[in-house]
Amino acid sequence: MNDAARGIGFILLGMLAISINDMLIKLLSRGYPLHQMVFVRSCIGLCFSFLFLRLEGGLALLRVDRPALHLLRGGLVVVANMSLFAALAVLPLAEATALFFAAPLFITVLSIPLLGERVGRWRLGAVVAGFAGVLVMLRPWQGALDVPRVVLALPVLAALTYAMMQLLTRKLGVTAKASAMAIYIQGTFLVVAGGFFLVAGDGRFAEGVENESLVFLLRAWVWPEGSDLWLFLALGGCSAVIGYSLSAAYRAADVATVAPFEYVALPLAVLWGWLVFGEWPSGPVWTGIALIGGAGLFVFLRERQKKRPVAARARVRRRY
Repeated sequence: MNDAARGIGFILLGMLAISINDMLIKLLSRGYPLHQMVFVRSCIGLCFSFLFLRLEGGLALLRVDRPALHLLRGGLVVVANMSLFAALAVLPLAEATALFFAAPLFITVLSIPLLGERVGRWRLGAVVAGFAGVLVMLRPWQGALDVPRVVLALPVLAALTYAMMQLLTRKLGVTAKASAMAIYIQGTFLVVAGGFFLVAGDGRFAEGVENESLVFLLRAWVWPEGSDLWLFLALGGCSAVIGYSLSAAYRAADVATVAPFEYVALPLAVLWGWLVFGEWPSGPVWTGIALIGGAGLFVFLRERQKKRPVAARARVRRRY
């Protein structure tokens, strides 16, 4: 299956949902623990995912060929989300999002050895420019920053694990439906968030901790107040759209075709950061956004110029 229009449409929908999800996570991060948000959004998202599963063919679709790889995929996306969300509690929305957008660069590079896709030297050069943008934002030459560097590294870790997850999606999507893959991910989130609740749900591990990301991860569960309940429901709806759209996008088209369109989330993050939190990116962040976003656009335009799929289709199929 290589339907570029379908893949691009789903990835654009998924990026819109992700940008809203991240904004809501940051908005709620001062009063609620991360694992509570993950648990609630996954419960709601799982309900929607089962609805999508029914529309695609029913419960029989949950019987997959390689369940261990589906569990590995779920674990990777949990690490990716937890790392990014923990960073959102501290970093400005646009900065965390821009660092996370090393993910499509990782995807483009890793698709070569893992999926056998062909990526030319011009596209590889664009990837190098994108990683230079990440380096500008991390500023290793600067002695002290406003936030610990480990916090800045969290979105990059999220980017790497997310890229590995999407490459697994491309492999598993040959035989598994998008709804079934989304259910496996939501189920993994529920197990991990439930485990956090059993171990740290009373907030005892957050006592005396000064790091805001750790406090966000470990504080006690509390019942949502007032309009916050609707924000939690919105998180669940976003989770369902994200889980289905991303799985459908990477099932429908080649990785290097879909990945550059993820960059639409960069201007959306700037917009939400400005409208909701009054944040405006600094000079190094703008430079990083320009390099990372420009690299992604170049990859897409180069592919369109060549007018051929990036992947060697027959060779890829033999590797599934």
